[in-house]
Amino acid sequence: MEALERMARLAWRNNARCIGRLFWEGLHLFDARTAGSPEEVFEACVRHLEYATNGGRIRTAVTVFAEAEPEEKGIRIWNTQLIRYAGYRAADGSVLGDPSEVAFTERVMEMGWQPPRDRSAFDVLPLVVDFPGHAPRWFALPRRAVLEVPISHPEFGWVADLGLKWHAVPAVSDRALVGGGHRFTAAPFSGYYMGTEIGSRNFGDEGRYNLLPIIAERMGIDRSKRSTLWKDRALVEINTAVLHSFREAGVVMVDHHTASAQFMQHVAKEEKCGRKVPGDWSWLVPPMSGSACPVFHRYYDDARPDPAYVEQERPW
Repeated sequence: MEALERMARLAWRNNARCIGRLFWEGLHLFDARTAGSPEEVFEACVRHLEYATNGGRIRTAVTVFAEAEPEEKGIRIWNTQLIRYAGYRAADGSVLGDPSEVAFTERVMEMGWQPPRDRSAFDVLPLVVDFPGHAPRWFALPRRAVLEVPISHPEFGWVADLGLKWHAVPAVSDRALVGGGHRFTAAPFSGYYMGTEIGSRNFGDEGRYNLLPIIAERMGIDRSKRSTLWKDRALVEINTAVLHSFREAGVVMVDHHTASAQFMQHVAKEEKCGRKVPGDWSWLVPPMSGSACPVFHRYYDDARPDPAYVEQERPW
């Protein structure tokens, strides 16, 4: 147990893409290696979400399932995150919900999952558990395991009328925990959100909810040319709304300036211990106001040590 906990924590410390590594030593481990069925894997994932959510006082956690033998597929959770929203593609090519989840949504519908009668842009997808010796199965997450935050703005009342919301816990579930000859193919890991992950990426990216044109139009900004910086101005306000909403709901979230300052504390602490800091500059620099953040103004070590959380091919 102690060795596995150490491995999971070091894998977080080694994660080149994560800006929140200052707190790696506080990661809580759920040892679920004895889970012997798809149902038990699902129950462990629900337990993880309930612990991590903690009524909005988010706690970092990882749940590690049984180790996969060499050349074996092992246990897999098909979802990229434990909580994601469905994406429904219409005949005209438009998407209701999250465009990044269209293919997965179609797959789970083929497996028998039925969306709500009145589909929305924020329908929580089921979890799909792929357990050796069993056919892949989907499980609907209970409402108690999914805390969501409605999005409003401290100045623009019309933002609340857009009906936006987002879930409180980011829990990456498709990576493997590897190191020292061990490979745990199911090891969902969760921290807490940095505001720009939702405001700039989930809401702002053209390949996701693509809200910047809507926000700019409601703000009355001229979108006829790029030089009006309409995207930048809309980006600031949707990020303001996200931070405001999580604060009002009592849900832990960090802004990108604070997260950057914390990461520089982590760098200083690691260098004082004589350790280099693995880093992917393109991920560590926030997707808004990059040069206003201290992480922008340096480079990081290219090494990718293990243990590590590593990407895997999608099993479906």
